[in-house]
Amino acid sequence: MCVSLGPADFSGTTLYMGRLHHPEHGLVHVLGYQNTAVNRADGPNAMLLHLPARTMTQDNFLDVGRSSDVLERMVEAVRPRSVAAGGMAWMGHGTPTPEVQVFEHDIYTVLLASDPTALPAALHRVPAPRRPSLDPALLRFYAERYPGYAMAVCCFDNTEAAQAKPLLMWYPPLAPDVLTAPALDAHTGRPPGMVGKVPVDHWVLYGSDETPPDWGAPVDYGRGMRHRLREFLPAAVRGEHFSGLLPNGDFALGHADLLSGAPGRVARIAEPVG
Repeated sequence: MCVSLGPADFSGTTLYMGRLHHPEHGLVHVLGYQNTAVNRADGPNAMLLHLPARTMTQDNFLDVGRSSDVLERMVEAVRPRSVAAGGMAWMGHGTPTPEVQVFEHDIYTVLLASDPTALPAALHRVPAPRRPSLDPALLRFYAERYPGYAMAVCCFDNTEAAQAKPLLMWYPPLAPDVLTAPALDAHTGRPPGMVGKVPVDHWVLYGSDETPPDWGAPVDYGRGMRHRLREFLPAAVRGEHFSGLLPNGDFALGHADLLSGAPGRVARIAEPVG
């Protein structure tokens, strides 16, 4: 489940949304995103992620190195709790980086911009085997619906199922007290439909550095994790599995609700935060 620029199948989606006070960067949010992607388009394809970030650069993307199972370890810590989609609630609800950055991350070539409409001019910097087409209507959808958000376009051209390493990134948030995870669904290259429901199969995990000692399930990250990665991760997590049909949108959780430990507080939101 995500927005792609052409036909694709995505399965096994895991999302992590975290909040912490970093010794160098101050209060930041952390997003973890992983799925298995199968490109069904005739040529290159891409996955789009919108991020409520004040500023973002390539440095905000964390290299997981050998710790490619970091999100899997979080899921193992919180199993077997599960929530059916029908029980969820529905919520309505700095200075940008001007240039488009283009860089490699695992199976993806990533375009990162603060203005989605600036992306087409940078598309020539993507290697031809991974260079997708960008529908102007889709870019206008994001520019109008998510003003001030960063946009990551993750380009790929794998024709067989390939489990990518997780995308992990941190950023100064537009809304410090609301954690969010992008989960819009559309696989046609056109703007997502915001009427009706879409199928979901997601693990949604969350954590904070302000939780009490007995909160959540401790995560065993294993040996050899890089210090730069570990300093952005929580000691413990909570999480829920969502399946079935939900209105199109993102996942969100207020930090106060996270700290309370009450179940069922992760919500589906149709409108942007911040």
